[in-house]
Amino acid sequence: MVEEFKQKIAGEIALSPDPGKTIRKWREEFGLSQHQLADSMGISHSVVSDYESGRRKSPGVGVIKKMVEALISLDEEKGSPTISKYIPEYKLDCILASDEFPVGIEMDRFIEAIGGKNLVTDELPSKIVYGYTIIDSVKAILSLGSEDYMKMYGWNIERALIFTNVHYGRSPMIAIRAHPLTPAVVVYLKPDAVDPLAVKLARLERIPLVTTDSDVETIVERLTSMKGEDE
Repeated sequence: MVEEFKQKIAGEIALSPDPGKTIRKWREEFGLSQHQLADSMGISHSVVSDYESGRRKSPGVGVIKKMVEALISLDEEKGSPTISKYIPEYKLDCILASDEFPVGIEMDRFIEAIGGKNLVTDELPSKIVYGYTIIDSVKAILSLGSEDYMKMYGWNIERALIFTNVHYGRSPMIAIRAHPLTPAVVVYLKPDAVDPLAVKLARLERIPLVTTDSDVETIVERLTSMKGEDE
């Protein structure tokens, strides 16, 4: 999706009868100054100014590609507001996999299936897992706003939210803590470490916080297999 958007911008600049005007249009559409765009490209802002004013001849393919990459990169750093405007489904790129179970799976059985370890040792209410969503935590932080949070839950909130690309696990638990909906269990795939605050927040929410060394493909395979057993 994003690659197609990049091609659209690049093609519009390359084929424009006034490339400078088109460059300025897209720069302003992304809410960037000439300095911001130039710094990201590693060039002087006067070069961007020259292109936009027509003082410099039309940029070549290499310059256009570098310019478009800079526009997209800078937008992603801001939470992708412009990308999401043109590609509404872009924010869902952070969801790597999602499925529902026809029959709920007991928590202990679920944790065992994914090779997990529960870091919350308190006695917790017995919960049933009715589905799962696997989320790239970094992409979610960069792209999802509070209004998008529900998209992680699919058809049922009694599900496992499984986060990849986790460094210390504080941000996912803070987001969960701040939202009125609470999943059945939170799972971190191969975290670098787990911040004690994340465990404390899970304890306050009365939900298991589980870590596993399994990768995404293995998790999906195991949970799909369990789903087949229960059908």
